[in-house]
Amino acid sequence: MQHQIDSLYIDHHAWLKAWLLRRLGNAADAADLAHDAFLRLILKPAPRGFCSTGEARAYLRAMAQGMCINLWHRREIEQAWLDTLAVHPEQFFPSAERQAIILEALHEMSILLLDLPTKAAKAFLMVSVCEMTSSEAAEELGVSSRMVRKYVAQAMLCCMQSQARQTMTELRFSGER
Repeated sequence: MQHQIDSLYIDHHAWLKAWLLRRLGNAADAADLAHDAFLRLILKPAPRGFCSTGEARAYLRAMAQGMCINLWHRREIEQAWLDTLAVHPEQFFPSAERQAIILEALHEMSILLLDLPTKAAKAFLMVSVCEMTSSEAAEELGVSSRMVRKYVAQAMLCCMQSQARQTMTELRFSGER
């Protein structure tokens, strides 16, 4: 397996980095994502070997495209956070460490919400963030209050499953040390 990854790296790293540079327009971001793509291959190898250069590059391009979308999404969240901070006096800003924790939590929540059906994500945000009642959210979404409660439960289940996966991953890594 290591030989296969070494070969993929040698054969395709420069190409992937150039492809990412064209997409992102930033050499540092392109280098970071190209590095991260091969790191992902080391941690979770490709599902199978590749018969041709075209197959390998298609796989790498698809992976890198998803990574670009994640980067852009993360930056949108960071900008929204900076915009939120900008309207408050600086003395009320959280510490840099706290800001990093908040940004990471916002990013994780956005990923979870993107995996949900649109109405479930909206219902969850309306009820939990905007503090709307089930009836108010139902009226806004054009569904019943019961459906809003079902959507919120679906979102909460998704959050709990994500937390369980994260805990299992942490336990696995802590057990390997």
